[in-house]
Amino acid sequence: MTTSNRIRFATLNLLNFTAPPYSFYQLHERYNATQWRQKQQFITDFLQQSQATVVAFQEVFSPKELAILCKEQGYDYFATVASPRSDHLYPQVLFNPVVAIAAKIPFQACHELTPCPELLEYLNNQNEFKFNRTPIKCSFDVPEFGDLTCYVVHFKSQRVHSMAHILNIHNQDDPLLNLLQQTVGMMQSQISRSLEASIVYYDALKTQREKNSATLVMGDFNDNIDSPALSFMTQGFHPTRCEPCLELEQPIVGLTDSFELSSESANGKVKPATHYYQGRGNVLDYILTSGHFNTDCALSRIKSLHYLSFDKHLNPNQIDEDICVSDHSGIGIEIGF
Repeated sequence: MTTSNRIRFATLNLLNFTAPPYSFYQLHERYNATQWRQKQQFITDFLQQSQATVVAFQEVFSPKELAILCKEQGYDYFATVASPRSDHLYPQVLFNPVVAIAAKIPFQACHELTPCPELLEYLNNQNEFKFNRTPIKCSFDVPEFGDLTCYVVHFKSQRVHSMAHILNIHNQDDPLLNLLQQTVGMMQSQISRSLEASIVYYDALKTQREKNSATLVMGDFNDNIDSPALSFMTQGFHPTRCEPCLELEQPIVGLTDSFELSSESANGKVKPATHYYQGRGNVLDYILTSGHFNTDCALSRIKSLHYLSFDKHLNPNQIDEDICVSDHSGIGIEIGF
């Protein structure tokens, strides 16, 4: 089967992309001149290798510098919807990295994803909710393909916030503190991540139904998609028969891990890890797709889907982070239509 058009989408967690003289999290955590050149070259190499038309980024502390780098590689369109926060005592120390998106085609619209108030009320979380990293929602008119909605996400990490202040315990090695943080603290982290995912999921499905828009959710999910916190995102109805889609005149709403729809999966390949911790591989980064990318659907807009992994910089046995590259692999998809 031949295809006349091909386009790629990719996502990469940049691991503390912070231009000197700024630091990330701690005053001593910053790039020297040599490290910064290596970091920029790593991202340039990724963009050239991925050949993606649209790229999602996470852990961006210096969006202006990233925009310039992307511009040099042909990405004329770049956006963020939030700003990192600086330390009150040391303004050069930055916190709260943001997500970003770069594209070679113009945005039809690009803005932060704001939670639906009615959904927050339904979830009993009306006033206090705030994303740990505000997602981006972008729409494109892809030539020869049609409407496309992209979400760039970086869900809450599995890092547990200390409960010491609640217990009035000053010894971080206290057994009670450790037990509660490993139980209640981990549960709180899962709840936060799941709530963020619920809001993105709701908006993605609502947009699919209202606009019949092909949809991609791209980014660092900080968890396996089959975990209790996230598994609902791919539990939608994905029919093996086409009657429901044809009756609605659009694919059934829902999201699927793009790897499951890829030719690589069909050929029995194992999905590669996107992150290693203490030598163990995990899949934390995803591109979820709507039914428009399912080649088995009668209303699919594509003829082929390939899953791509850009992981040559990862070393499963490495203990310390190498800030000159990333601790995540880049991933992508190539569609033919």
